[in-house]
Amino acid sequence: MKQEYKLKMLESELRKVLAEALMEMKDTYIDPIKSLITISRVEVSKDKRYADIYVSVLGDDKKRTEVVSHLEEKKGYFRTYVAKNIRMYVAPELRFKEDKGIEATVRIGQLLDSIKESQKDTDNK
Repeated sequence: MKQEYKLKMLESELRKVLAEALMEMKDTYIDPIKSLITISRVEVSKDKRYADIYVSVLGDDKKRTEVVSHLEEKKGYFRTYVAKNIRMYVAPELRFKEDKGIEATVRIGQLLDSIKESQKDTDNK
């Protein structure tokens, strides 16, 4: 239990530090869309060597994959930022991945709204 708690705390701290790094990053590609990028969650392996960073981006599929691949190219910057701001023996290798969870949540909300509307229409008849 204690080990799992420490891992969750590390994941939370990594998420905060990576969000800071994203905001401080000076990149002509990222600057116009910083407000549309969200680091939704971080999963650290048990040996703390790898960290999967799930990123959600508002926009179409093409834009999302472009942003994730661009962040993957800049992962050296993020790893250096993590190493300077979190006391760890070795900074984990970062792997950026697209998070489709927020998209699915929005889609489910739209479906539920359409079901409510159709029920109202049948009740009124």
